[in-house]
Amino acid sequence: MPLTLSAEQQLLRDNASQFIREAAPVGHMRGLRDRNDAEGFSRELWKQMASLGWAGSFVPEAFGGLGLGYTEVSIILEACGRTLAPTPFLSSVLLGAGCVLASGDSDLQRELLPPLAAGDLLLALAFEETPRFAPHHVSCRAERVGNAYRLHGRKTYVLDGGSADKLIVSARTSGTTSDRAGISLFLVDANQRGLAVQRTRTIDSRSVATCHLEGVEAQLIGELDGGADILDPVLDRATVALSAEMLGLCTEAYEITVEYLKTRIQFDAPIGSFQALQHRAVEMFGKLELTKSVVQAACDALDDKARHPEAPRLASAAKAQATTLSRLITREAIQMHGGIGMTDEHNIGLYLKRAATTEATLGDTTHHRARFAKLSGF
Repeated sequence: MPLTLSAEQQLLRDNASQFIREAAPVGHMRGLRDRNDAEGFSRELWKQMASLGWAGSFVPEAFGGLGLGYTEVSIILEACGRTLAPTPFLSSVLLGAGCVLASGDSDLQRELLPPLAAGDLLLALAFEETPRFAPHHVSCRAERVGNAYRLHGRKTYVLDGGSADKLIVSARTSGTTSDRAGISLFLVDANQRGLAVQRTRTIDSRSVATCHLEGVEAQLIGELDGGADILDPVLDRATVALSAEMLGLCTEAYEITVEYLKTRIQFDAPIGSFQALQHRAVEMFGKLELTKSVVQAACDALDDKARHPEAPRLASAAKAQATTLSRLITREAIQMHGGIGMTDEHNIGLYLKRAATTEATLGDTTHHRARFAKLSGF
């Protein structure tokens, strides 16, 4: 994904690309979809990824991980995006493990991170409650009962929530529904009494869940009322990683389309020789290169402590740009393929569906453009 790679990063990209294309081509996702697989991903494939160290990619070595930076994480996710590989990477590693690491709770880290890095434990973050992305809108409440807490409320669009062994749930411990202050994070066992998980599938066949909590016993993570301080940077990091996955999706869709322009013959000539289509292909290429630069800048900000203050703004820039690009390329790809692009037999339509889902995940263009403007002082 980065424009300039170190030797180690180049090796990671080559290995990730080769592994994903062999173990999880687009046909792998089709098979899960056609079998109506409830989880939406293969646990066997996830274990293979864990054996490569991917499940613990940015987890510190002390907890069984590789301790990689977000540039390396984004390289892996870009490879996954190219073949639409369904994995719990975003839900379990970036969101789930990200919250555990950001909590600063060393006992919890020692308990959860080693099995997560080994691929034996799946986490999911339950923080959304409204139709639009609003992480600080929390009406789910935590009730103090002796030395324990009980949660009451409903969480929606929980990525891989039906497959997780444990949930990390945001709940209100003070303040009003839309206050940033007064949010706390809690750990809930998936088998806990009072928790009901309702699975559903997105248009790209991924699994999400609605979680109903009725007096569910939970363990506090981090400081009371300090959940937003954990949640905000974790969501920024996950947003950058998702943008890298979208970049991989767009790159593959673009390359598939350009190859089709070279081989589809009409009026005794490849349609790629028609100037109007050449102009459209050039526009896609230019915006693809721009998006690479924006995503790289966001990764650099996450990996460089001196640039950490820039990370929230650049995370929003990356997601807004990646969403704009995915809209352009997947729609142009369908149009340039013509009728065959509308059929399920051709893969290009699957890229359009995935683009539509990722656009709404972790905030759409409207949300991130407004946030970018606010963080830039406008």
